[in-house]
Amino acid sequence: MALPNCPQCNSEYTYQDQDLLICPECAHEWNPNEVLVDEDALIIKDASGKLLQEGDKVTLAKDLKVKGSSQVLKIGTKATIKRLVDGDHDIDCKVDGAGDMMLKSQFVKKQSA
Repeated sequence: MALPNCPQCNSEYTYQDQDLLICPECAHEWNPNEVLVDEDALIIKDASGKLLQEGDKVTLAKDLKVKGSSQVLKIGTKATIKRLVDGDHDIDCKVDGAGDMMLKSQFVKKQSA
């Protein structure tokens, strides 16, 4: 039976010790039966604490001024999340009637399915 490579350093020299798999090169130990959690994944929540993902549909939770313009996005305006990014404006989305825009997650609410 072939053992999987180390998830840390991708070494092929892993070995089993009871329930754990161990990498002799980087000393990483893990249980192959546990679901691996991506610690680098972004966890972004909306104004009410719901987890946001790419492709989610959201609505604005308050009126927002568009920087560099006299345009105001009204509360309830719908948007679709294209991608989540790390930074101050953490949602890259397409806003209905305004086009592509970056928004802060604290100003949107996830729509119910």
